[in-house]
Amino acid sequence: MEIEKSKAIIEAILFAAGRIVKSSELILVLEKNEEEIHTIIKSMQDDYKANNRGIEIIKVEDGYQLATKKELYEYIYPILDKRTKPNLSTAALETLSIIAYNPRITRAEIEAIRGVSADACVYKLLEYGLVEEAGKADLPGKPMTYKTTDEFLKMFGYSSLKDLPELPRYKLDSNQQIVIDDLVENEENTNNVSENLDNENASNETETTDTVNTKDINEPHSKQEAPMPEREEDNNLQK
Repeated sequence: MEIEKSKAIIEAILFAAGRIVKSSELILVLEKNEEEIHTIIKSMQDDYKANNRGIEIIKVEDGYQLATKKELYEYIYPILDKRTKPNLSTAALETLSIIAYNPRITRAEIEAIRGVSADACVYKLLEYGLVEEAGKADLPGKPMTYKTTDEFLKMFGYSSLKDLPELPRYKLDSNQQIVIDDLVENEENTNNVSENLDNENASNETETTDTVNTKDINEPHSKQEAPMPEREEDNNLQK
């Protein structure tokens, strides 16, 4: 009964808050430790899933939020959300990716990676609430740094930045061009396999030639050449 009451309290808090509620806040209200809070919420998530509910509890960093299921978005959006849906350009997505993989990055560092100005993209991401200022860097001029927000995690379905896909390894070649290590390794493996096959084929051809030559030497001739017949002229002269 106590667990069911705790579930009801957590559900009411998450519904009324309408935001991400930190684990520390739930611990303070329910007077339970973090592990107990996590166990109760996990049980609630299983209940929602088993009953095919239209809502779910999502985890964002060190907090939780009551949200509608993503697959029901198309039915909810036309009725409740009249805001313009964020439309991110390729340049904005590139900038957002750079910030996500490099928290507390400055605008100059973003521009150094992309090779073009990032002002417009950063302003747009700030407007959509996908990135936020993360304080000034300890660099000359004290430039502002940026990081992604919880809104970014919710929009792309991540619980934390640790869930981001792993970036491919890369290195610079002699021309200072980026070369993906994974591609290089695959190419080297392919070349090695081809080289091994060539060597093996050459070895087989050599063995076959040696076998044929040995056979020719050791095999006795079954047919002997017939002597040439004497010419009739020679016979007449002898007579």
